[in-house]
Amino acid sequence: MKKVLGKIMLGLTGWKYVPNNFDPKQVRKTMLICVPHTSNWDFYYALACFWIMGMPIRMFIKDYYTKGLFGFFFRAIGCIGVDRSKSQNLVEYAVNVINNTDDIAIINTPEGTRGYSDKWKQGFYHIAKSANVPIVLAYADYKKKACGIIKLVNVEDKTFEQVLDEIAPHYSPEMAKFPENFNPKLY
Repeated sequence: MKKVLGKIMLGLTGWKYVPNNFDPKQVRKTMLICVPHTSNWDFYYALACFWIMGMPIRMFIKDYYTKGLFGFFFRAIGCIGVDRSKSQNLVEYAVNVINNTDDIAIINTPEGTRGYSDKWKQGFYHIAKSANVPIVLAYADYKKKACGIIKLVNVEDKTFEQVLDEIAPHYSPEMAKFPENFNPKLY
């Protein structure tokens, strides 16, 4: 059902999912980064793309959204509520979620904001490294009206800077809805 819904969502907006040789069934646990992230629309296109692919996506959001009247909707699309008023180690929590789940792709937006950011946050790297899972590079390209997966990056023997150096060539400001908000210098 989600696959059909994802195709309808992209079709209504004139976007397309661009398949590549990545098969989510071959990599059961991943850290999935979505870049660029300069608009709320990025979530819409990414969600449609991941539904088409059949990826077991999960994402952390403020627990406010997973409670109350609309809580069911947010939990149904893969959201995990996090209480941000309490001091907690989100990296450790994410690693536990990954380790206690058979199939999961945790979504992260390393820019950390839809506005301009001087550098990427490191949480996605530390989660992938601690959970011993690869990072999957996803994109939403507004210029081409296309979304998909670029490649898989293994992190086991790499520093944060080495991982970013491998990632950086795959993203550019021209892909973003608001190019002025994407910083190609990641660290």
